[in-house]
Amino acid sequence: MDLVKEADIEYGLVGRLQDLKYTYRPDIRDLNALEQNFREKFEKLNKVQLTDSEFEKLSTQIIDPDVFAASNSLRKTNTFFREDGTPLHYTLVNIKDWCKNDFEVINQLRINTKNSNHRYDVIVLINGVPVVQIELKTLEVSPNKAMQQIVDYKNDAGNGYTNSLMCFMQLFIVSNKSKTFYFANNNNEHFAFNADEQFLPVYTLATEDNKKINHLYDFADKFLSKCTLGQMISRYMVLVASEQKILVMRPYQIYAVKAIVDCIHQNRGNGYIWHTTGSGKTLTSFKASTLLKDNPDIEKCLFVVDRKDLDRQTRQEFNKFQEGSVEENTNTAILVNRMLSTDYADKVIVTTIQKLGLALNQNSKRNVKQREENQKSYYDRLAPLRDKRVVFIFDECHRSQFGENHDAIKEFFPKAQLFGFTGTPIFTENATYKTIEGDQASYKTTQDVFQQELHAYTITNAIEDRNVLPFHIDYFTAEGQPDFNDLSHKMAVIHAILKKHDKATDHRRFNAILATSSIADAIEYYHLFKQNQREYAQVNEDYAPLNIACVFSPPAEGNRDILQLQDDLQQEKADNQIEPNKKKAALTQIMADYNAQYGTNHSIAEFDGYYQDIQQRIKSQKYPNKDVPHKDKIDIIIVVDMLLTGFDSKFLNTIYVDKNLKYHGLIQAFSRTNRVINDNKPKGNILDFRQQEEAVDNAMVLFSGAHIERAKEIWLVEPAPVVIEKYQEAVGNLKMVMESHGLECKAHEVANLKGDEARAQFINTFKEVQRLKTQLDQYTDLEDAQADTIEATLPTDDFRSFKSNYLDTAKRLKEIQNKPDAPEAVKQLDFEFALFSSAVIDYDYIIGLVAKHLHNAPSEKTKMTKEQIIQLLSASANMQDYREDIIAYINALPIGEKLTEKEIREGYQQFKDKKAAKELNAIAQKHQLETQSLKAFIDEIMNRMIFDGEKLTDLLAPLELGWKDRRVAELALMEDLVPLLNKLAQGREIAGLNAYTV
Repeated sequence: MDLVKEADIEYGLVGRLQDLKYTYRPDIRDLNALEQNFREKFEKLNKVQLTDSEFEKLSTQIIDPDVFAASNSLRKTNTFFREDGTPLHYTLVNIKDWCKNDFEVINQLRINTKNSNHRYDVIVLINGVPVVQIELKTLEVSPNKAMQQIVDYKNDAGNGYTNSLMCFMQLFIVSNKSKTFYFANNNNEHFAFNADEQFLPVYTLATEDNKKINHLYDFADKFLSKCTLGQMISRYMVLVASEQKILVMRPYQIYAVKAIVDCIHQNRGNGYIWHTTGSGKTLTSFKASTLLKDNPDIEKCLFVVDRKDLDRQTRQEFNKFQEGSVEENTNTAILVNRMLSTDYADKVIVTTIQKLGLALNQNSKRNVKQREENQKSYYDRLAPLRDKRVVFIFDECHRSQFGENHDAIKEFFPKAQLFGFTGTPIFTENATYKTIEGDQASYKTTQDVFQQELHAYTITNAIEDRNVLPFHIDYFTAEGQPDFNDLSHKMAVIHAILKKHDKATDHRRFNAILATSSIADAIEYYHLFKQNQREYAQVNEDYAPLNIACVFSPPAEGNRDILQLQDDLQQEKADNQIEPNKKKAALTQIMADYNAQYGTNHSIAEFDGYYQDIQQRIKSQKYPNKDVPHKDKIDIIIVVDMLLTGFDSKFLNTIYVDKNLKYHGLIQAFSRTNRVINDNKPKGNILDFRQQEEAVDNAMVLFSGAHIERAKEIWLVEPAPVVIEKYQEAVGNLKMVMESHGLECKAHEVANLKGDEARAQFINTFKEVQRLKTQLDQYTDLEDAQADTIEATLPTDDFRSFKSNYLDTAKRLKEIQNKPDAPEAVKQLDFEFALFSSAVIDYDYIIGLVAKHLHNAPSEKTKMTKEQIIQLLSASANMQDYREDIIAYINALPIGEKLTEKEIREGYQQFKDKKAAKELNAIAQKHQLETQSLKAFIDEIMNRMIFDGEKLTDLLAPLELGWKDRRVAELALMEDLVPLLNKLAQGREIAGLNAYTV
């Protein structure tokens, strides 16, 4: 049977869109036709006739290479001054009713410019404006290739996205007919397909119950119907002003927003949204609340959180989505004033449950005092709102909505509607809040409080969708029945952590939390770590001490911020009642150590600053990250209750558990570890020191939603023996590939593969070997025999050699991949360089090895040869760009001469400078320039690193370019300079500066 061709898929899609009442425009195939069609639609919509010069001026005004700016103008009324000086207030599309726009479909559009000749498969036009691009591939090609093609198009100089109506592109859709994805357009800094971040976020369409809609034509029916697409662009995309970034909502977020808005429109009481931790609840709640701003029936919308730090975090997130959308309520008085304000900006308010409770509790001390002073209490002042329709949206409502505050809200606002977001609802099994009526006592559930579940997206759904990661749980078992309060237990925990931490965190690429059962335990662990790390370093000369920090709340001593914080820290609140002075003294010493380590000046009096600083350091763990060297990061943070809920960091992947957890507390704590980055983080690691397997099983059953029977299969990664079998099979496939080409399965034989198709086969086969090895490298429960099996399957030295050959081969194939005559097998390759980057091997590490091993005095024992160091260097993708220079430098060093690390670093810089000088001189001669003038130009760029808005042409102005066409001369010069500039920038990056890319 013949394979379906790309042209056939395209033909079918265009037909499907015609069935959806799109107008097919086969006549629009080039830029002129595109612009003429837009002009006709624009003039009709805005009831105007433009002269040719006016249209040219308008085109110049609206075409903007800044995706964010263009997207903004697409959604609002703009102003244009005509030739006679009169203003024309216009819109590009009908923004009041997107369904009433003209929807057209075009295909095979070509944008021809001086620098590019791009062809686009299918484009959707709304009122003549290109807003959706659909790139198609055949079934045997991964949609990732279509994503890469879009990114490559956008990165080309002079591309249509920067100098034509294509700048208004909002959404990209990629499909090979059986798999279809969508994602938002963005400026290039937020739009990359690279080794660090892959290509995120990319979404699959789904039904309300999360069934995937993968087939292209089904996707078109559901997503591209005219009004649905109009709503998607106008209502369900968010322009993040602070980051100049565009977000498009995931399907389950859209369903949740629609459910809340419909419930309010129909006045159907209260409801809750069960969306798992890490699913983007803040964006969902932001969009729900902002849509309510335009509902005249709603007086106020209050977004309520239950902790001060979440108040700040939520305000920051809301204001990130829309600058100035919410203001800080520093006290209850300000909250009350804003609740009474008629200002449109005050229609959405973020506040804490504590401030709201004070305002609504007429018996509170503050309200009573105000009455005594003949002032109106907050309670009395809010009386005008009693009969208004007020909407309350509660974040993590499982924590805040089971006490007196809930009853106070319902009593004060009889017409209010209450909506809760929770990642872990309260069911009968995990309920803790008891209500007593007469002789009967019962526990309240989320459904009791909020009446109805409006939408669910469980952790099971999120793991299946790869929106969060599955878990690997290593249950630590001690001999006999352990006493968890005993010193011997804590010593066993510390020894296990010191042994396993580097493996769990991929050599400190990520970081970890140690969850303890009490403040006293946290303090003891902190001091034991300090002592044991010193002893561990004495017997392990290569051991680099972990950066250990500790945080718990201090005794409140009347401090309202601390009291508010402790409302959700029940263990810490109770612990601080016992020997508070002792705990305060311990925390003071811990903070003093922290200040000494990180050069900070925190104190208990300003505890919130310390807490925020810790959170930021955990979020800055990315390794290597030259802006934040490892000495300024945190490897393990010891906690009691803090950071176990409501805290997100991509670079946190491990939690050590030495406290009893169950149900929602267990899921919340575990979920700190499972935020997605790329394949270097395949799972969240849990090392449990309390033997809580039964509690884990119970939690999985309770929070699996409709997938109880498959909970373990979905939530937990495959056990090590299963992955080892897959690894052996993958290595066996590698051997078969090599032997099928008449070669031994040896790394050096990769160079003897004949033809690019054979090399492509090797790339696909070894990539799977690497993926499985990455997973195995982070298993913390491997037995010695299993480790031996992995090593025997493909010895470490051989594995590194294969990695080096993979990177060399991949680099060559990538250079030819987009050429017209490239073999189809090469065009389809997805190299996934992220899998081949190393958290350990960077410039500092290699220079350290050279100093330590290669250039010892002759009498000392050399542990690594020059060849072994070069092999390490060659086997890491993150060293590809400058490994050639480092290898040349290592080879040029005098063997046996004892050099300090400082001398080696300085020598390398001199080596690079000499090489750069030669290249610079050659470029100057080629372009008939003075070498010193060109060097001054280079220095200007490298000293700034970032241009502060100046264009390259401004910096080029002083150069006397001898060619007749100066612009051609500039482009030719920059083409030669780009490789040199990037090499120099890598040197600056090594020195700790931001990398510069032309």
